[in-house]
Amino acid sequence: MNQSSSPTHIPVLCQEVIDGLQICPGGHYLDATLGRGGHSRLILSQFRDVHVTGIDRDQQAIAEAKENLAELGTERLQIWQGNFADYQPKNTKFEGIIADLGVSSPQLDVPKRGFSFRHDGPLDMRMDQSQSLTAAEIINHWQETALADIFYRYGEERLSRRIARRIVEQRPFDTTTQLAEAIARVVPAKYRYGRIHPATRVFQGLRIAVNEELSSLERFIEKSPQLLIPGGRIVIISFHSLEDRIVKYGFRDSPLLTIITKKPLISQPEEQEKNPRSRSAKLRVAQKL
Repeated sequence: MNQSSSPTHIPVLCQEVIDGLQICPGGHYLDATLGRGGHSRLILSQFRDVHVTGIDRDQQAIAEAKENLAELGTERLQIWQGNFADYQPKNTKFEGIIADLGVSSPQLDVPKRGFSFRHDGPLDMRMDQSQSLTAAEIINHWQETALADIFYRYGEERLSRRIARRIVEQRPFDTTTQLAEAIARVVPAKYRYGRIHPATRVFQGLRIAVNEELSSLERFIEKSPQLLIPGGRIVIISFHSLEDRIVKYGFRDSPLLTIITKKPLISQPEEQEKNPRSRSAKLRVAQKL
């Protein structure tokens, strides 16, 4: 599917996305998190008369999506680079919207992007590499209380204050592995050798802060009903509780939406075995009144 040299991103909950959108002939759909084009490919390949507009903040992802989707007809795909919360189409309404939240597998697997402590890379974490704020700026220059707040609120890290204090004492940090090792050394042994690496929640919090992910999601959900035709559907896939909570209550509190999925849909064992990333995915669907 992906002919480029970068790692492949496998879209999750494919059938659930198609069923949730209830794709209609000749419809126009918004892929608010285009990535490498996984869900757009799914839609364009199964429904030959539909059009897709794709949005992404990552210029490299857009370049690869164009390459990956070229065989399906460029006349059926439009692309806009930017934050989906800032997207304001002119005179366009969509039959459906799909958003697959969070960082993509290729971003995690490319060391120079700095998203993962499993690879030695710069403390970057920017989805939009034209923005100035990086993880290094936050780690090396923000106050201890601000760091602790990020780790606790966005990473749900219960040792946030202890970790923030140690970071301030030992900074500056240049690479992901330097930071991860410092975090591992400051936590108790039972925490250090637990189910997940002790830096996992800190890195999640940093990534969310760098990219303003939660505030962007809140703005996007608030404006998304205005992008839909009456009866149009929005499908959102989240990967952690902070995102899912925003989606759940954003759908519930919107006067223009009715909830289709009373409980989020999750992946089946067969998909989880093939694609471990799908294990934490939760899909919610709402429809414009």
